[in-house]
Amino acid sequence: MDRNTIIAIVLSVIVITVGMTVQSFFMEEEMAAAELTAQETAAIEESASSEDIQVIETDMITAVGDEPDSTPFTVKSGEFEIEFNPAGAAIESIKLVNHFDNGSPVELIYKDSDDADIFTMYVGNTAVDDVFRYDISEIDISSVHEGNDITRVSFIRDFQTAEGEGFTIEKSYAIPLNDEFLIQMSVRMYKADGSPVSIGDGNTAYTVSVGPQIGPAFQSLSSNYDWRRLEVKYAEDKDKKNLRFSDGHYAAEEAVDWMSLSGKYFAFVLMPEDDIAMSSVTADEATFDTGVPQKDIMYFSRANDGTLIDDIYSFYAGPKVSGYLDIYNRMGENIFGLNESSLNKVVDGNWLSWLEAILNWILQFFHRFIPNYGVAIILLTILVKLILQPLSKKGMDSTAKMGALTPKIEEIKQKFPDNPEAQNAAMAKLYRDEGINPMGSCLPMLIQFPIFIALYGLLNTNFDLRGSMFIPGWIPDLSIPDTICTLPFSIPLLGPDIHILPILYVISMILSMKITQSSSTAASSQAGMMAFMTYGMPIIFFFVMYNAPSGLLLYWSTVNIISIGQQIFVNKKKKAVFAEEIAERDAAKQAKKDAKRKSRRK
Repeated sequence: MDRNTIIAIVLSVIVITVGMTVQSFFMEEEMAAAELTAQETAAIEESASSEDIQVIETDMITAVGDEPDSTPFTVKSGEFEIEFNPAGAAIESIKLVNHFDNGSPVELIYKDSDDADIFTMYVGNTAVDDVFRYDISEIDISSVHEGNDITRVSFIRDFQTAEGEGFTIEKSYAIPLNDEFLIQMSVRMYKADGSPVSIGDGNTAYTVSVGPQIGPAFQSLSSNYDWRRLEVKYAEDKDKKNLRFSDGHYAAEEAVDWMSLSGKYFAFVLMPEDDIAMSSVTADEATFDTGVPQKDIMYFSRANDGTLIDDIYSFYAGPKVSGYLDIYNRMGENIFGLNESSLNKVVDGNWLSWLEAILNWILQFFHRFIPNYGVAIILLTILVKLILQPLSKKGMDSTAKMGALTPKIEEIKQKFPDNPEAQNAAMAKLYRDEGINPMGSCLPMLIQFPIFIALYGLLNTNFDLRGSMFIPGWIPDLSIPDTICTLPFSIPLLGPDIHILPILYVISMILSMKITQSSSTAASSQAGMMAFMTYGMPIIFFFVMYNAPSGLLLYWSTVNIISIGQQIFVNKKKKAVFAEEIAERDAAKQAKKDAKRKSRRK
């Protein structure tokens, strides 16, 4: 196989494959999640991490007084519908009333019935699940941010230590009544005289947890098209990092600004106030065969430093959308007066985020005029193809020129039928003589590559596509595959769901390859490679893209269809022109040779 053939194979594979994988590389860094068996990680179902939370006997703190009502209750406030559990003063359910999943408000807490609630408190290894009294009120905090109120849900219960010392625990939640997605949770512990209480071990006073998983519910995960992962923003770092687990456990070794449990479209971000002395920030991750497939739990442990416990945690529970998160970098724009929180870093980004932002602006521009994101994606694709037309034209002209050389290439094949090396050498000379670069169709594609990557990222993770319908009855949601039916059995490598767009995508990809290759003739040594590129690669990507979001497949299919039309047009208009130019050059060369012969005869 000659050098040009090797280069052609490598570049072709790069152009087709890297766009599907490089986005997740830059966006996700390295996925360091460890998949553990249920037996290896059974401790996670007991919620607390035994490595960093010291065991304290259950009778070290005991609830005192009359037993309050333990019935869970629901509070609706602003963007939230939250179900609280008086047993533990924790949260059982968080629904987003203006975002939907299968027609119902999105449930952000995904857990089994025996999993701990959000904001469960632990003293040592024991959950404080005693029943608290509660009160619900609306409070005007206009002194902080004028014109906005909050719903305050307050829990209180008296306890005593093993030594008989009495104290009180208060947990309260401040929930905006406006359109913000950040809740503040406070923890207070004090004696009757207001002095500090010392509980827990010598290192940790208490721990709060967030987990076991963020919704919506899922059956399986793909790192390209859906994910759940834990991320951390260290105080000394500019950007977030994916957590790296060791045997399913993570422990921060430096000061933490916040930690997040993120899905593709939503996130839980827990951020303690700067003045809270943390003894540890840890996390656990485990996978299971039944129930919640993957559990990710964050633990924030408060230091037992002898000071009064009066702590506030900010908790973002909502969409991973910059517009919702950016306001927490500017004190005057959010109800709680947060400033420079860097919560916007939870939004997935990469080295082409700036280009994604430009393309998203154009997508939204089209959507304003035609309120259908499927149509907007098609219009965006057409516009991008028009902008890139000069580069595409060079590649297609190169292909058409090679097609015009078909008769001469056939002559070379007939002249060296059993000598591929001679064929390749003769064809290389032919290309040089005719001024054709065999890589001419590949290099323009590589130049366009950043735009393809940016479009891949935009259409794979764009929150606006979530729940957006393109064609009723076929593509009701551009953020998920276009399932037309579900079989009672599972097809190997594909699953039980039948999708049409991946089939259309592969057909268009094969047609595009065939039309392109019909415009050129390769040496016999390249026939196998051409067949693989025409049929093998599309079949591979059928499986790779089978569960891709409909919006992403709509884009790629539209690209293929436009490319088919462009190549047919170029072949029809240009191939004859190139053939005529080649014939004229051949005639001129022949006339020159004939003139030399005549001069030598004279």
